[in-house]
Amino acid sequence: MNANPTVARQIARMLLEIKAIRLSPDQPFKWSSGWNSPIYCDNRLALSYPDVRTFIKHALSAAVVAAYPDVEAIAGVATAGIPQGVLVADEIGLPFIYVRPEAKKHGLNNQIEGKVEIGQRVVIIEDLVSTGGSSLRAADALREAEAHILGMVAIFTYGFDTAERNFEEKNITLHCLSDYAALLEEAAHLDYIQENQLETLAQWRNDPAGWGV
Repeated sequence: MNANPTVARQIARMLLEIKAIRLSPDQPFKWSSGWNSPIYCDNRLALSYPDVRTFIKHALSAAVVAAYPDVEAIAGVATAGIPQGVLVADEIGLPFIYVRPEAKKHGLNNQIEGKVEIGQRVVIIEDLVSTGGSSLRAADALREAEAHILGMVAIFTYGFDTAERNFEEKNITLHCLSDYAALLEEAAHLDYIQENQLETLAQWRNDPAGWGV
């Protein structure tokens, strides 16, 4: 689903202002994947700013209700999707569960924490989508528990082609509040980047694995 342009720009602005998103095309960051990147995103910082946290909570909740009105539970993806999911579940008044990257190796060996009902209609909450790998593994775990996945809502996506393909293969719809295009528009408007850096940033978006190699 397409993001609301006004919300997308507002969230991009907020994340830039609190430095949850940093742009550095001339001195790239190194991701854990090994990719060189002109952008680093840590949306967990939003939790430390009440006004930003509240705006995102309302926007995520509104997106869930609008896109999935028959939702019965909210699931957060560990770790960064957990606090956002809790806020949304509380706002809407729904049960909350969260999904670990893998099952615990002690106790009940749970991968899903909280009560999951068979056939329960669940919306997954994420803070950030890059390739979609960890998010979709959480969806797999919920499906194995016989939950019915309605879709996923996230704060921000880079919009990689590989992510789009991955979500299509899993037959899961993804709705993101903001994206890379909105970010670049807002960053240029606020003079966080110069016009001559926009081409570099666009090139990275088109070939993140090969950029800067």
